[in-house]
Amino acid sequence: MTETYYDLFRRQGISRRSFLQFCSLTAASLGLSKAGAAEIAKAMETKPRQPVIWLHGLECTCCTEAFIRSSHPLVSDVVLSMLSLDYDDTIMAAAGHQAEEQLEETIKKYKGNYILAVEGNPPLADDGIYCIPGGKPFVEKLRYVAKDAKAVISWGSCASWGCVQAAKPNPTQAVPVHKVVTDKPVIKVPGCPPIPEVMTAVVTYLLTYGIPPLDAQGRPKMFYSQRIHDKCYRRPHFDAGQFVEKFDDEGARMGYCLYKVGCKGPTTYNACSTVRWNEGVSFPIQSGHGCIGCSEENFWDKGSFYEHLPTILPPGWGGIDATADKIGLTAVAVTGAAVVAHAALSAIKQSSSKSSNDKLAAKE
Repeated sequence: MTETYYDLFRRQGISRRSFLQFCSLTAASLGLSKAGAAEIAKAMETKPRQPVIWLHGLECTCCTEAFIRSSHPLVSDVVLSMLSLDYDDTIMAAAGHQAEEQLEETIKKYKGNYILAVEGNPPLADDGIYCIPGGKPFVEKLRYVAKDAKAVISWGSCASWGCVQAAKPNPTQAVPVHKVVTDKPVIKVPGCPPIPEVMTAVVTYLLTYGIPPLDAQGRPKMFYSQRIHDKCYRRPHFDAGQFVEKFDDEGARMGYCLYKVGCKGPTTYNACSTVRWNEGVSFPIQSGHGCIGCSEENFWDKGSFYEHLPTILPPGWGGIDATADKIGLTAVAVTGAAVVAHAALSAIKQSSSKSSNDKLAAKE
């Protein structure tokens, strides 16, 4: 009988309580109800372990580093049981020819049924010579392993969009995974790196339900359907026209919106402002630095991280082309108008009161 995830967790000493807690937390991160947590638990108890092959191209390994540091204690067990026992040339015990033999064995044994996870991207220049794992160009290895995969996950912005390797002038001709693998579903989980709990939830969703609902760009909707700006705790300051003008000014100390010093939250789709990092402790904006838009395509080629976007506007402030400066001026103008209106109303009341008193005095 094929071992399930739950069998493996029990064998490793994971308690039933911890297992159910993991299912509940994952369901919550996916936006599922209590019934979703029960479905995840049932899938892990009954479905055979999903074979995964994890490849590394041009990258810095930050996605793996993030994944194995997920705040939930079961994630390390998920990594070691799901990935290392199949193939991941960074964290697996085997190396060299032994590792490559493991790759071949996994492909043969689980043909058409394994998930291919890719971290990094393939360079195409000079026949792919700029990335040579196991003595072969990575682009060849990618095509070979993807051929019999059930689906492909592009971990991080390197695999999803190309990231810094594909930034201009891109001398190695690095390209995202979906430019090479065109005949398989490709699930993009961008970010530099992606949020660890998001990575864990995507793997768990695949096990429980199959490929998650994807947006037009191939990203899981449950994590990439809203802008960071939409749920940012500094959003009320943006709506009020209260901005940090330069780092360490009074606005920065007051926690005002970082849009004017380059925050790309209004155009970046990710779960940073809701899931956050390090057990939900913080995220870049909460730490005082604007979002650099690392989960968006070509973010390296969009200019300085510290120049604000010119055409973002909160609801109710007029046309779509207003700038942050205009938003601030509008806020001042609205406030000024309110003060003038209040003063005018007070004057009218005082005048009315004085007139009434004068008439009363005349009658007497």
